[in-house]
Amino acid sequence: MTDIWRGRLVRLRGLEPDDWEAHFIWDQDSETGRMLDHAWFPNSAARARTWAEQTAVQSGEGDRFHFAIEELESGALAGSIATHHCDPRVGAFSYGIGVIPERRRKGYASEAILLVARYYFHELRYQKMNAEVHDDNAASIALHERLGFTREGALRRMVYTAGVHHDLILFGMTGEEFATLHPDWAREG
Repeated sequence: MTDIWRGRLVRLRGLEPDDWEAHFIWDQDSETGRMLDHAWFPNSAARARTWAEQTAVQSGEGDRFHFAIEELESGALAGSIATHHCDPRVGAFSYGIGVIPERRRKGYASEAILLVARYYFHELRYQKMNAEVHDDNAASIALHERLGFTREGALRRMVYTAGVHHDLILFGMTGEEFATLHPDWAREG
C-alpha cells in the first residue's frame, strides 16, 4: 500500500477533535505566537475544542486544508501545516507551518513541506508554492533557504510584535524547481 502522506519521519493526517488539547497548550506559547503572527489573546479550552472539532470535519474546500504533522515513530502530534490562498486558475498556493518547540530541528517541518508540495504539484496541478516568514525568524528563513526556495522579496514593516516592526520575507518555489531540487520527493510517494 502506498501512502502519499507518509514520509521517513512524519505523516500528515487530518486534524482530530482530540488534538484540541495540544493546540490549546501550544497557543499559550507567546514566543511561538510571535514567530507565526503575534502574541495572541488568551485562548479558552472551550474555544480550542470547538476549533479542533470544526477543523476535523473540513473537506478541503477550495484546496485549503489544515494537516496535523504526526511523528511516525511515536504517533505524537508534532505540529501542523495549513494551505491557504489557493488559486487553481493561477496555479499558486501558500502555506503556514508550525512545529511544537520540543520537536523542532528534527526534520519534521522539511518533510511536511515536501509532502504538501508533492501533493499540490502532482495531484492538484498547482505550479507554485509560497511562504511568508518574519525577518526575525532565523530558523524558518534557514529552513526555506535549505529547501531551495527563492527569496522573492520583502514587505517592509508588515509585522508588529513585542514592540517592534519586522519585514515579511516572501519565499517561493515552482513545480519545476521542486522536481529539480527534490527528485526523490517529486516521484510518487
